[in-house]
Amino acid sequence: MDVPVWIYLVVLGIIFSALMAVKTGRDERLAEEADVEKEGEIYIKRMEEERERRKKLKTVSLERNGFR
Repeated sequence: MDVPVWIYLVVLGIIFSALMAVKTGRDERLAEEADVEKEGEIYIKRMEEERERRKKLKTVSLERNGFR
């Protein structure tokens, strides 16, 4: 039972393709997680800045109205 060489090449190609698909999927998932984390940090920073801005506005408003 002699198997042609091209059959081995096809099987090796399929295995190589599957390994590359798994590697690419993992790399894309890691890159996406990093992007989401970066966007989350930016969002949190903006929320903190907005909180500080509102706190300052409230303080200024109270001072103008003589409540301080």
